[in-house]
Amino acid sequence: MTERFLVTGALGCVGAWTVKRLVDEAIPVWAYDLAATPKRLELIMRQEQLARVNFLEGDITDSRFFDEKVSSLGITHVIHLAAFQVPFVKADPIQGLKVNAVGSAVVFETIRRHSDQIKGFVYASSTGVYGPPEHYPDGLLSHDSALSPMNLYGVHKQAVEGMAKIYWQDYGIPSVGLRPCVVYGPGRDQGMTSTPTKAMLAAAAGKPYQISFNDTVMYQYADDAAMAFIQASRAGLSGAEVYNLGGSSVSMNEVVRAISKVANESTGTITIADQKIGAPGHIDASALHGAIGPIDWTEFEDGVSKTIMQFRQGISAKKIDVDRILAT
Repeated sequence: MTERFLVTGALGCVGAWTVKRLVDEAIPVWAYDLAATPKRLELIMRQEQLARVNFLEGDITDSRFFDEKVSSLGITHVIHLAAFQVPFVKADPIQGLKVNAVGSAVVFETIRRHSDQIKGFVYASSTGVYGPPEHYPDGLLSHDSALSPMNLYGVHKQAVEGMAKIYWQDYGIPSVGLRPCVVYGPGRDQGMTSTPTKAMLAAAAGKPYQISFNDTVMYQYADDAAMAFIQASRAGLSGAEVYNLGGSSVSMNEVVRAISKVANESTGTITIADQKIGAPGHIDASALHGAIGPIDWTEFEDGVSKTIMQFRQGISAKKIDVDRILAT
């Protein structure tokens, strides 16, 4: 059967890179999101590529509309990325719950109704389902480490993981959940852990910037994260397992050094706030690789170089509102 992908949250960072990868493969893809300018897609895609994207304006909590589109378009693969991130959940907990939990329930129910049509389903969880580092004395998180979310966003993601297990248990609906940690790269301009990428943008624009936290964390280049979601959706797995993503474990001082190495003029202008967020620093992704196959994770310095180069091109082409992004 010809693949036909639907990506929810397609105008976000990972969503945009997922859409781009599918377009590059000449796979029909529908970008499902609320009405908004596709600025992240415009940043990373040429106009002729954008012309091959099918845009669907829709609310993820609108079950009737979502179900009708999945059915009528003959969608075979769903990549569910739509979510309110940590700051937006904190600002509006009720709407955050609707989007993150009810929206996910809409996706699961739609896939249950059309299970004979859907050949692959993967959704985004998060390492936000884990607790602070002191909960893991061996210093390494595996995909089955104990969950202990520290904010409402993490609670929502844990609930979605539980939802997936029940849909497998009660209806035999297979799914794969993936837990990114700190995604970086062009298009990552919002969310609690977006400030390392904003520092790369500031360096590209010749502006000073302070990164908002000082932890050693696991970074995933956005294009790699997109590749992992697509690969997982095609893996043909049964069950409802959830896996951590791999990537690069990097301290914040190493982040700043990598930025300065690419943008020498930024040396001394990128600083680090003295704040910890308790994100996991070392993650075992071997279970994911065993399930869906190897992923060629971009080396961190290479990812920083690609990001700053693309930001410079975007700034030159007036595709990025630098001051707005850095101010939020």
